[in-house]
Order: sequence, then structure tokens, then C-alpha cells
Amino acid sequence: MLEIAGKQSNMFKSLTLTNVGPASEMRLDCGSRLNLLTGNNGLGKSFLLDIIWWCLTRTWPANMNPGLTAGKIALPHRGKTGKIAFTFTGKTEKDLFYESEYDPKAQAWTGAAGRPAIPGLVIYAMSDGSFAAWDPSRNYWRRQEGVDVQDRPPAYVLSAKEIWDGVQNKEGATVCNGLIRDWADWQKDKTSPYFENLRRLLERLSPSEIEILLPGDLTRISLDDVRDMPTLRMPYGQDVPIVHSSSGMRRIVALSYFLLWAWNEHIRASQLRDDDPSNQVIFLIDEIESHLHPSWQRKIVPSILAEIGAIHKDAQVQLIAATHSPLIMSSVEPLFSYNTDAWFDLDFEEKNVVLRKRDFIKYGEANGSYGHSAHFVRSQSCQPLYLYHGGHGRR
Repeated sequence: MLEIAGKQSNMFKSLTLTNVGPASEMRLDCGSRLNLLTGNNGLGKSFLLDIIWWCLTRTWPANMNPGLTAGKIALPHRGKTGKIAFTFTGKTEKDLFYESEYDPKAQAWTGAAGRPAIPGLVIYAMSDGSFAAWDPSRNYWRRQEGVDVQDRPPAYVLSAKEIWDGVQNKEGATVCNGLIRDWADWQKDKTSPYFENLRRLLERLSPSEIEILLPGDLTRISLDDVRDMPTLRMPYGQDVPIVHSSSGMRRIVALSYFLLWAWNEHIRASQLRDDDPSNQVIFLIDEIESHLHPSWQRKIVPSILAEIGAIHKDAQVQLIAATHSPLIMSSVEPLFSYNTDAWFDLDFEEKNVVLRKRDFIKYGEANGSYGHSAHFVRSQSCQPLYLYHGGHGRR
């Protein structure tokens, strides 16, 4: 049995899995702000994020967008009864419980009709470069004569290509213009606040003061591509089209754009519906260190937590991230709080997968190039794995 529970308010609180995933029973307790998942490949970090996304949205990303290589539906152990149950805080700020059981004949997870009433914005950055968002102002289902009527999309799921180039729905309406067109339009519109917000977010998510993600001039990259292409101004003075920039830069650019896009669309939808915007954001990130060099890895988690709050100053942010990086772990030392944050580790022991909540033992902040103070990051077996000291890592 896998369980996520915590004492946070207005956030995802508990998840219980029975006969689903790599183990028959596991338990996990979440913090209200920061949650880090570690473990070897194949033990279930991405799987846990997919399950949490389903709990929050009642959708599987790959079911909504077949172009994805991640986010497939979770299946129970063969011949066993699979159950997913979770607890969250709803609009009334009371803890609510929901349980679903897998129906093999229907090949679906059944349960109470409709999506659980989690009121906040949910964002999921997957390891394959795709993104998903659930918006309380755009994706709630309405009920008609006791039946769910999905008159709005259940969620928005964009593949790695669509986040850059945009996407239309089956009726031909534009769902998202895509990063390239939106960036160019925002940059050309001198009265729009969106470009300034993007510029500020890129700067604050940059790896260092000398490696700032600074927008350059718009350009064209081909006779066959008539789009105005955004560029990044490199420290050596050249403007490089974002499609030609490094994988790490593209990862952070896409992440920044999707955060702004999801929030801007939520604000517009709230205004159309005469609703107050939500002040809750649940952000799921798989392989948060992907493509980032060491100094960038040490900055990314604190920066994301700070910048989501900056987008909406009253936002309650809950971040759940999977990582393999000891530098990610060391980077959270200055901000880690035992009251709001948690670290969970997946181990393989005696042919069984075990999920444990680990004690986050602080050994001092890792500053400078690779850290000036000694810092242990423990392996899945809870033995010392790396020692960073004075700029050197060794086993």
C-alpha cells in the first residue's frame, strides 16, 4: 500500500496504492511545499508522478495525447484487485477522501463520477519534454441530470513538439499558439506585460549572473519558415535562435513559457467566468535536473519555488519533483523545512521495491562551484554515496 499524507492546507495530501506499480503495498507522506523523489531507474519515480497527476485531474496524459511517450495509464498487478485512494483539501478547506478500483472489463479506473474538487492549478512537466495543465476555470466538468458532461477539455496536454509549435483541437480551434509564436508576438507588442514577465522569469531561472537567459532580437532561420524566431543572447554576444540553443536552455525556456501560458490562460478564463483566480499551484516535475549543468542544478529548485510565488504573490505552491541528482539534493539545504518539505527514496531490497521517507540530514550549504562545505548525499541504500568538498566529488 502506497500512501502520501501530510498536514498541509489546500493541497494534495495522501495517496494510497494497492497492487499498483512496482510494489503491492507502499506508503508515502507528502509535505505541503517541497517533495523530492529519488531512486534508481525503473523503481517508480515517474510512475508516482503519473499517478498523482491522475488523482488531481482524473486523466492519463498519454490517453489525452497519443503523441506522448510518457504518462501511460497505470495497470494493477495481474490477477489482483488494484486500488488508488487519495486525500486532498477541497474548496471548503476540509480533507476529502477519494477511492478508485480498476475494472478489468471496462479497462478503466472506476469511482465516484466527476473529477475531485481540487481547486488549484495543476502543472506537470514530463521527462520527454511534454507538458500538461489542469485549470479549475477551464477544465472542470459540469453535471447534467446527474451525468458528467465534458463540455470543456478534461485537461491540456502538449507534446514536446506542440509546446514549441502550438496545437489545435479536433474542431480546428487554436488551443495554444506555442512558444515560438507567443514569444515573438509578446516581444513585438511593446504594451504587453507578457514579454517582460517572460524575460524576468528567464533571468531568475538562469544558472548564474554571467549565464543569463537574455532574449535577443527576433530573426528568421530559413527561407521556408516565415515565423519570426526568438533568440537568446549568449554571453559571447551572439543571438542564437532558441531552436538552435542547448538542450538545457530549451528545457528551461519551455518550462518558463508553459508556467506563464498556464497562468495567463487561467487569469483570462477566470475573468470570463467572473471567478476569482486560484491561489493554489501544484507543480509536478520529472527529472528536474535534465540537461542542466552542475551549477544550474544547484539553483533550479529554489528558483522555481520562488518564481511560481512571484507569478502570483499569494500563491500556495506545492512542488513534487523526481531527481537522480545529488546536486539537486544539496541545493535545497538552505530552504528545506521539516514542517513543509519531505524527501522520499525508492530502494530495491531482497527483490522488492521499498519506498521510504528519509530524514533530510543537513551537512551545510553547497556553495561555489561544487560546494565549499562537506555535503553527503545518501544512496538508495542510505549509505554515503557522494562527498562534495572544496569543489571535488568522490565516492
